[in-house]
Amino acid sequence: MGTKLKISGWIALGAVAGALATMQLQATARNSVSALPLEELQQLASVFGMVKSDYVESVDEKKLITDAISGMVAGLDPHSQYFDKKSWKEFREGTTGRFVGVGIEIGMEDGLVKIVSPIEGSPAFRAGLKSGDLITKIDEVAVKGLTLDQAVKRMRGEPGTKVQLMIFRKAETRSFPVTIVREEIRTVSVRAKVIEPGYAWLRVSQFQDRTVEDFVKKLEELYAQDPSMKGIVLDLRNDPGGLLEASVAISSAFLPNEATVVSTNGQIAESKAIFKASPEFYMRRGGADPLKRLPEALKSVPLVVLVNEGSASASEIVAGALQDNKRAIVMGAQTFGKGSVQTVRQLSPDTALKITTARYYTPTGKSIQAKGIVPDVMLDETAEGNLFSALRPREADLEKHLQSGQGAEKKDEAREKAREEARKKLEEENVKKATTPVKPPVEFGSAEDFQLMQAINRLKGKPVLVSKSMAERKVETETN
Repeated sequence: MGTKLKISGWIALGAVAGALATMQLQATARNSVSALPLEELQQLASVFGMVKSDYVESVDEKKLITDAISGMVAGLDPHSQYFDKKSWKEFREGTTGRFVGVGIEIGMEDGLVKIVSPIEGSPAFRAGLKSGDLITKIDEVAVKGLTLDQAVKRMRGEPGTKVQLMIFRKAETRSFPVTIVREEIRTVSVRAKVIEPGYAWLRVSQFQDRTVEDFVKKLEELYAQDPSMKGIVLDLRNDPGGLLEASVAISSAFLPNEATVVSTNGQIAESKAIFKASPEFYMRRGGADPLKRLPEALKSVPLVVLVNEGSASASEIVAGALQDNKRAIVMGAQTFGKGSVQTVRQLSPDTALKITTARYYTPTGKSIQAKGIVPDVMLDETAEGNLFSALRPREADLEKHLQSGQGAEKKDEAREKAREEARKKLEEENVKKATTPVKPPVEFGSAEDFQLMQAINRLKGKPVLVSKSMAERKVETETN
């Protein structure tokens, strides 16, 4: 296989969530001290000295150095990042799927926090909170006006501390307070259910430490309910990514042994690698292969993969692997296009550096970076179409994004025109909001999930309502 990478680090979560995990590459020193730009380093030292001595007020030296490092790394691309103590802790929580809080999956509706689902066994679950409940206050602070991230931070805290939530339950037309004691929560990144006899929905919302184990467990439950499975929908919509080894494992569950899942290529030797559907590429040392528990039928069951603009990085690896190996039909919208590898190197017990070291390529050699995965079948979000999909940012829209490496990019005029039209529609919708009730977003996996129903139709050989307006967002290239 050539030089094999150790899968022991983290990959990044795409631009929507800010952190993804991948391989731990050994640091390789290429430049001697004599090759360093000494004149520029002297200027940096001079600026440091001037700020320290001449600035209007005293400045903390450590903060100056931290800001200098952060600025240097941030200037590279949107995904390279310096982690200070706080951000390093948050990053690790994101990849392990463990945090201290109340235990709810949430979204926003009418400016309020909507409970999508309480996590089974969590404090919120035990307190009787239900899907669809709205949180109007957090410790007497009104939720209206807060961003989702700000609301999340208010609900998190130290284990054993209390937080009071004011709940509005629409079904009962009443508000009531609930006091919850925070505790460590382990998020469940895999959900599943039998949609109808023979057809199942399997959703992966993020690739975390326990995602593969949860994935296997959910599949075992599905096959226990219905051993004669005729088709599965693998739902990766709005999945921002996660651990590389988890994406390789989940791809391997459906692919023949030794099929190529993804390859990487970068400047250093260790970044040039091919990952295949084999335990050595996704298992950790000393562990048993969880995929051995899966039924053999999973290798051949008809499969549809659902993706959208929020599917990034690790989820794009899975979609690309199953598409290129002709194992699944990919349906939905063109994915985010986060096809770069970030290596995480710890600098101290409390700080680390996440730096882009390679690009991801699908089994047929297509770069995922700045383009994403183009579905085999384009689907609108609803039967009425997509009103504002053009406004959703993708990797190619991010400032200083890494190019695909397969030709220089040109401005996509059609994309800009579509965005301008969508902005005008959005302004019109905002005017209507004052008099017209806003329809809440459809919950994935529900009977109202239009794209899921189209995927089931495809599996059953029935007609599919293909998008009439969506087209591939091409990264136009020019050769030099």
